[in-house]
Amino acid sequence: MNDLGKAAQFRLTAAKTAAEADGRKHRSQKSQVLIVNAMLELVAQGNLEPSADQIAEIAKVGRRSVFRHFSDMDTLYREMNKSIAATMGSLVQQPFQATDWRGQVLELVDRRAMGFEKMKPFLLAGQVHRHRSEFLKKAHAQFVGILRDILTEILPKAVARETVLVEALDMLLGFESWQRLREDQGLSIAKSKRVLKQAIESLLESQAKERA
Repeated sequence: MNDLGKAAQFRLTAAKTAAEADGRKHRSQKSQVLIVNAMLELVAQGNLEPSADQIAEIAKVGRRSVFRHFSDMDTLYREMNKSIAATMGSLVQQPFQATDWRGQVLELVDRRAMGFEKMKPFLLAGQVHRHRSEFLKKAHAQFVGILRDILTEILPKAVARETVLVEALDMLLGFESWQRLREDQGLSIAKSKRVLKQAIESLLESQAKERA
């Protein structure tokens, strides 16, 4: 084979190798998406601690693929958290209908009720694994911080300086309070919202009288 033939053969081999590499990369990316989606599906169904075997079964991939793509379950929860953040972001960015700050605080009850119900399985899964996951601890702290910032941005500066009031409102508007009403006390969504709104209205009225 002359030099031109050798060069042509080299280009052909290189092209074939590149195509095979691209094919493997595409299959790897597809498997990763399937694994993440399987994780989300299992958690959404109430399986707060899905095993690698369960994920592999839903994703229709081998058990080795789960561990090959994700060195541990914490990495899977990182991917899950990205999906949660995207969902939460769409709710947070909605404009308020109420024009006064008291009305907007009460509106937060409705808004968060929708978000908490939608994300409940994932938030509960975070609670289950948080004690052994630094990532989930940080993600939870960030989540709580974002919710608190939304509240304090609504409040007038004078009201935001009332530490006890802010802490009480932050607690009432948190996921833990919502979960207590819905699960431990067995209230419906509508009744849970009424309880929280009444508690907030009473709190704001009491603080207004003290300021007067």
